Amino acid sequence: MSQPPGPAYPEPQYPGAASPPPQYPGPAAPTPPQYPGAAAPTPPQYPGATTPTPQYPEPQYPGTAAAPPSYPQAAPAQPQYPTAPPAPAPQYPGAAAPYPGTAPQYPAQHPQQAPFVPQQPVAPDDLDYRHQGRRMHVAAHQRGADATAIGQLATQVPSFLVSLAVVAALAVAMFGTAVGWLVVLAWLASGALVFHRPTELLFARRAFKLRAPLAAERARLEPIWREVTARAGIEADTYELMVENSDDLNASAVAGHVVGVTTYALNKIPSSNLAAVLAHELGHHVGGHAWAGLLGYWYSLPGRIAWALTRGLARIAIAVASVFSAAATGILVLFMGMFVITGFLVAWYITIPLVIAPYLLAYAGRQGELRADQQAAALGFATEMVQVLHHFQAEEDAAKAYAAARGKKLKEPGGLAKLLTTHPDNITRIRALEPYLPLPR
Repeated sequence: MSQPPGPAYPEPQYPGAASPPPQYPGPAAPTPPQYPGAAAPTPPQYPGATTPTPQYPEPQYPGTAAAPPSYPQAAPAQPQYPTAPPAPAPQYPGAAAPYPGTAPQYPAQHPQQAPFVPQQPVAPDDLDYRHQGRRMHVAAHQRGADATAIGQLATQVPSFLVSLAVVAALAVAMFGTAVGWLVVLAWLASGALVFHRPTELLFARRAFKLRAPLAAERARLEPIWREVTARAGIEADTYELMVENSDDLNASAVAGHVVGVTTYALNKIPSSNLAAVLAHELGHHVGGHAWAGLLGYWYSLPGRIAWALTRGLARIAIAVASVFSAAATGILVLFMGMFVITGFLVAWYITIPLVIAPYLLAYAGRQGELRADQQAAALGFATEMVQVLHHFQAEEDAAKAYAAARGKKLKEPGGLAKLLTTHPDNITRIRALEPYLPLPR
């Protein structure tokens, strides 16, 4: 754009070249701004200018001359907590053995709110392997039937006769005379399965929940078992070792060739005590208690089933009769009572043994336990067997004390119920082992 004309000033008269031109009125020329690089003011210092920038400490990494910086997290060492020794098991009344050698205090079988820790064999190996690497003396009789086993079989004869009658009646009614008696013969021959090892293993897995031991379990179990059998003169391979997943100190003699032991007994108790438990079960096998008990149970099973069905039908009949009238119920009960009395009078040689058979079997079972304890003591495990029994007694005392603290009382068998127990009490078993214990010094 064009600017408007300014005011006309008269032409200056210069008297000569020497005189300077006049200064016109007007604002003084402003001082030009000073840009970076000018000499007058000091320019602002930007990063990258000639003025040195602030020096920040360079981080020192591993491998440089300076030591790495110490951060607060890394300065203190990890706190070292004192490792407390394992607390001893509680001493219950009656737990201390008044015999040579103190009863070992096993860890608690049912810990409350314990963290999960893989179970590993932690029990001490304190067994005297006196036969390790030596030639074993083999006994003339690997298996037998002592008085207890024979008594068990004799007690089961009335039940066997009832079972035979039941099987024969059903077989003949269903298949006719010829085929029916073949069925009866097959049932009689089935008792041999008690000594058939594959059948025994199947029975142990299904009925007793036993399994084959793992490699680590077998590595601990077999040396102890071989020492026990060597002392008895028994071939170790005659029997099959199996394991039960359980937190109880227990073992079992099953059928004719199976010895079972719980994982607690395998991993938590000393080897000497485990050997005593295994020697006890070997005593059941050598005495014939295991196979005799199973054989008697098998041949009495049909009679037991028939008796259970009869009682069930009688209860149903009484319940139905009670719906109609009290008189009908009374007549039915009277009829049943007369039938039972008639059976006692006519076939007393069958009915009376059937009634007292449970008590005789329980007595035979208690005698079998005492004989198995004596078998373990004869192999040199009397003290260890007493220690195990003290542990059982301590558990019972602890259970009673726990119930008492909660204002309850454990129900104990009394009267005739005591006669039906198959195991003697712990004090009776300890007293029976006293003759085998070494004299205190």
